[in-house]
Amino acid sequence: MQYIKSRLLACALVAGSTLSMSAQSDASAHNAADTTEVNVAFRTVAASDLLGGVSVINMEQLTEKNYNTYSLDNMQGYVGGWNGNSLWAQDGDNAGYLVLVDGVPRDANNVTPAEIAQITFMKGAQAVVLYGSRAAKGAILITTKRGKRADGLNIDVRVNTGWQIAKRLPEYLGSAEYMSLFNQAQLNDDPNAAVRYSAQDIYNHASGINPYRYPNQNFYGDDFIRKAYNRTEATAEIHGGGERAQFYTNISYYNQGDFVKYGEHDANRTDRFNVRGNVDVRISDIISAYVNANATFYNSKTAKGDYWANAATLRPNYPQGAAVLIPTSMIDPVAIDALDLLSTTNNIFGGMFLGGSQADRSNFVADGYAAGTSKYTSRQFQFDAGINIDLGKMLKGLSFRTNFAIDYATSYNTSFDNQYAVFIPTWSNHNGQEVIVGLTKEGEDSRDATQVISGSANNQTIAFSAQLNYENTFDDVHNVQAILLANGFQQSQSGVYHRTSNANLGLLASYNYDHRYFAEFGMAAVHSAKLAPGHRAALSPSLTLGWRLGKESFLEDTAVDDMMFSVSGSILNQDIDLVLNDQEYFLYASVWQQEYGHSWGDGQQNLKYTFSTKGANDQLGYIQRKELSANLRGSLWQRALTFDVSAFVTSSEGYLINQPTFFPSHLNTSYPAASFMAVTNYNNNRRIGFDFNVTGNKKFGEWDLSLGLSGTWYDSKITKRDEIFDDAHRYREGKPVDGIWGYQSAGLFQSQEEIDAAPQQNLGSTVRPGDIRYVDQNGDNIIDNRDEVYLGKGGWYGSPLTMGLNLTVKYRGFTLFALMTGGWGGHGMKNQDYYWIDGEDKYSAIARDTWTAENPNAAYPRLSAQSATNNYQQSDFWMYSTNRIDLAKVQLSYDMPKTWFAGSFVEGVQAYVSGANLLTIAGEREHLEMNFGSAPQTRFVNIGVKANF
Repeated sequence: MQYIKSRLLACALVAGSTLSMSAQSDASAHNAADTTEVNVAFRTVAASDLLGGVSVINMEQLTEKNYNTYSLDNMQGYVGGWNGNSLWAQDGDNAGYLVLVDGVPRDANNVTPAEIAQITFMKGAQAVVLYGSRAAKGAILITTKRGKRADGLNIDVRVNTGWQIAKRLPEYLGSAEYMSLFNQAQLNDDPNAAVRYSAQDIYNHASGINPYRYPNQNFYGDDFIRKAYNRTEATAEIHGGGERAQFYTNISYYNQGDFVKYGEHDANRTDRFNVRGNVDVRISDIISAYVNANATFYNSKTAKGDYWANAATLRPNYPQGAAVLIPTSMIDPVAIDALDLLSTTNNIFGGMFLGGSQADRSNFVADGYAAGTSKYTSRQFQFDAGINIDLGKMLKGLSFRTNFAIDYATSYNTSFDNQYAVFIPTWSNHNGQEVIVGLTKEGEDSRDATQVISGSANNQTIAFSAQLNYENTFDDVHNVQAILLANGFQQSQSGVYHRTSNANLGLLASYNYDHRYFAEFGMAAVHSAKLAPGHRAALSPSLTLGWRLGKESFLEDTAVDDMMFSVSGSILNQDIDLVLNDQEYFLYASVWQQEYGHSWGDGQQNLKYTFSTKGANDQLGYIQRKELSANLRGSLWQRALTFDVSAFVTSSEGYLINQPTFFPSHLNTSYPAASFMAVTNYNNNRRIGFDFNVTGNKKFGEWDLSLGLSGTWYDSKITKRDEIFDDAHRYREGKPVDGIWGYQSAGLFQSQEEIDAAPQQNLGSTVRPGDIRYVDQNGDNIIDNRDEVYLGKGGWYGSPLTMGLNLTVKYRGFTLFALMTGGWGGHGMKNQDYYWIDGEDKYSAIARDTWTAENPNAAYPRLSAQSATNNYQQSDFWMYSTNRIDLAKVQLSYDMPKTWFAGSFVEGVQAYVSGANLLTIAGEREHLEMNFGSAPQTRFVNIGVKANF
């Protein structure tokens, strides 16, 4: 009975989420008047009273000049502290920032910019404390549009059509060049090797004499893919209401094509239909309520197979002896048996049949013609409702608010899985012309019209919150606010036993004197089932102090309109990173298991022995985010210049380790594989940084200019690690959390004599001239993992320095908007198969500049027809800078004069043309713009019209 009561209480706490906030904003926080309301955790705050660690974007205003297709598109261009990957560089391991849509944990990609009123970026620990453990890495609160009181019905319609244009495609070698270089690779391995391809073979493939017998496949050419595809979207917004009720409805649909254009791929389509609606009702003078609902229908139809992954791996001369498609006209008219055999298949496409070989009875190109189609279907249904009760008759300023949400998401794949035959040709030369004199059939054609259902998944989110609010003012200067709440949510996924849960109680106590001096205390009592009973609860406190300098007499009659300074200190407890080797639960418990092998029973067979694989640690605790931050925001010269600057120091402490070096080594044995070592909190990381947002506004007659600059800089350091190395250069402690580690290269070996005189490189493959030479860091005359050193920052949590610049120019009815973003200080590794070529890999264009004795100054090491693990190690040879500047958006809009529509039902029309991802400036631009094994990156050119009725 006690267990059942505990479960019911847990459900009451974890079945919820944050309260959906219905207040709307009329301007972004940095441009807001004092009356502007900003949605934060469980409440709204006047922008002028907003303390640090929070930034806000008015999406309704932004969408008027910048049409986007994704809710968080390039937000680093407007908001400091958000770098596109993280908030204040909090890591994304296991789970990063929490996204809440109308207070409920939901996906950011299931709400479009046209549906959004406001986005709040809650970066600081003090801003998210009330959300509990799952928001400890920051939260993004997306507030959707709501109905407003209006005289009559309002309808807004927006239609867009645009083209996604491929930026850059990988370049792979043709058949003859590939075959020549593969021969070279074999000779690089062994100068006396017998090469695979003869000179005649290479000539046949190069000459094009018979491309069906000697294929030269370019899977990135015009025969297979198009340079651009269309995306068309239509959105209708219907809203209005009176004194007692307001409503809002958004109906949207988009349809887009695909780059691949042959066979069944030509019909590849993705479409999404969405309906979002809400109603706000004032039931009485003290009770109001709201209901939100959303339904999304998403479909993606494709031909069978992963085109892009295969296009990056299938070599240009395969299948050998027969192209994928061969004209039926190549068959000798007198080859009756071949023609009769071909008549047994219906897979004839434009006069071409499917070719192959015994080694290649199927391939992804033929799949696109004959293997069938697959359709991915996703359905999401979201519902939430809330009640607000004014309890002022009991106590002035007291109110109660609660909400409940339940979301369902289902997805599955349906497909028609066809079998097909390929035909192996026998070639002959008649009068100087090559013809097919015989066919051999491999496989059978089968189309049973049976629809196969697979990959079914079902997800559910249940969320609940309830809160008592108190807000009052005494003597016109003492402003008091308090919140006591219970909050939680639970997400379940099919196939996953444990639900993702968040449950906490929350307390907020806020006081300000005359909106001048501020003190705010927040605290959450969190709970986690990942910890041992008796250790599952913890308190997360936060304290913020603020001072509005703009109200002080020493700033009167100066350029300062308003200025607020605040400082915060917080300790958040989180269980997000209580994960080890994909295990999240019972990490505190010991684990014993049995295996056949050792036995104490002499002479007996098939007995098991019992051994420990993990020790117990009931003291296992939360990982803590300890943070000190400061913020300065304000405006100058009658809001001609606004600014918002934050600085932060964050220490994340208590990351898990499972084989502590400070435990005796005999507690962990290799055979039998046993361990008595317990999972322990130990490792610590620190992050320091700052963010800023500065906006200038100026009018010149009919010209209205606005220029905004935002940025985020951070540095990370490992402050504590459980590690023991013989060499100082191997220690991670003191180095960046996102450090790239590997070998320091010293060029390429030019001769066997150099190899013999150099330290022995024990990295897997035989070292030969043309291989990468590495530096012996510890002087033991051997190159192995003890010679790895820190190479640079990886920028895993966003570039160490991220900046954005946005410009708005208005003149009469015209609006020009431009956005640039940039990132500096990060590095990456060119470790894709495009660069790391060995064995039977497909050869990219970089193979042209690989080492040979005739090309000793090559940019890349030698080719090898064997495994070349020595060359393909993490090293500075392959490291590159990710520094870049992007022209992310340009849009020109024109608002037609309202006089044009006087006397009609049309209130206004806006037309616009825009381009996204237009230009990248970077030293490694070609690499940064190129995708490997997936669809290419795109530029998007769009035209659109919006009309108000």
